[in-house]
Amino acid sequence: MCFLDPFRTRLGGNQCFSQLTSGTGRLSVATGAPGEVRCGRVFLPPAAGLFFEVLFGYATAFAPSYEVFALSRLLVGMMNGGMALVCFVLTQEYVGKAYWALTGTLTNMTFAVGIALFAVLGYFVRHWRTLATAANSPGVLFLLLSVPLPESPRWLYSQGRIEQAERVLLSLAQRNGRDAALLSLKLASGSAPSQRSAGGVLHLVTHPALRRRTLVLMYVWYACSLVYYGLTLNAGGDTGNRYVTVAMYGLVELPAYPLCIYFINKQWAGRRKTMASFLALAGFSCLFTMLIPVQAGSWFSATSLALLGKLMVSAAFNIVYVYTSELYPTIIRNAGLGVCSMSCRFGGILAPFVPSMKALHHSMPFMVFGLSGISAGGLGLLLPETLSKPIAETLEEMHSPAYQRILEREVHLFEEDLSKHKEIQ
Repeated sequence: MCFLDPFRTRLGGNQCFSQLTSGTGRLSVATGAPGEVRCGRVFLPPAAGLFFEVLFGYATAFAPSYEVFALSRLLVGMMNGGMALVCFVLTQEYVGKAYWALTGTLTNMTFAVGIALFAVLGYFVRHWRTLATAANSPGVLFLLLSVPLPESPRWLYSQGRIEQAERVLLSLAQRNGRDAALLSLKLASGSAPSQRSAGGVLHLVTHPALRRRTLVLMYVWYACSLVYYGLTLNAGGDTGNRYVTVAMYGLVELPAYPLCIYFINKQWAGRRKTMASFLALAGFSCLFTMLIPVQAGSWFSATSLALLGKLMVSAAFNIVYVYTSELYPTIIRNAGLGVCSMSCRFGGILAPFVPSMKALHHSMPFMVFGLSGISAGGLGLLLPETLSKPIAETLEEMHSPAYQRILEREVHLFEEDLSKHKEIQ
């Protein structure tokens, strides 16, 4: 059935992408407050969200009309936005903070690999209904695998559900072959349930430190998305093999991830300086494209600088996920990431319109991308560094001396029985 003309196809894609804004915001903010308190991290977004995403994905593949197709794409976007974000948080909270840079980078790397694999799948499966069905089918397997996932021990700890958190940690330790029979949790001073504030999205506005961080992070996320998707749409045009082009847009990001892991774990670089540097380099790469003449067959061209800019902003995009999750306490981490990701989607929605500014001047798109990257890098320097600092579990811990001081090597959150006097991260 050929009811999908090019304009409607692009419109359906834009509707899906636009709904990532509301989907991310609604699901993550909801799971950051009452919904999360009742259902936790695992059940509400990953399991339920993935179920409905798979369901609406199949509705897209078998849509009898364009209206059903557009509606199903909109619903897929709503489900995917919140599910992907909370899955990232859950992945981080399963491990100690020392591994967050690695797990966060590997999680984000799957997006780039997915783009490349989708290009390969599209090359062999040409009919759009069959392609949609094939691309959606792995979701069934991942839905089944997500059912036995344990709850986040950090989230349970932040909610005062100590016994449940201990059981999750014991299970994880046993699966890793570690002896943790005497493991018990130690509440930090001032974090007793009676003294703990309930996390909610309003704290991002009312709490002075969180308000400053959220405003800066919202612009950084917005700029990352604007530059990332803008360069993707602007570089290369429609010439060449479309499958190779899509695959290259995914593969060009892969070198950014080892760079991220190396730099953000160095004391002289850290999260803040590395993120700001990559954003600034992406901005300058875009600005320099205006000075390079168009030369066919030259390896040093405006397109090369644009791809270099995408490499840099891909690295910044990866870091901002890890960095943002460390800046927010556990009790409000989902809400903080949800609001930041919501501003990120606005950048993605505006990105397709920036290349059309070539009608005013051929250099206007790169000027917009360049100034956005440089300004976001400068604002990012206003944020505090999180490398080698403990993660706050509650709002009260943000003001405690234990949270403010820099630890030598690791964060001591959990403590075993006094008979062993041994702490683990």
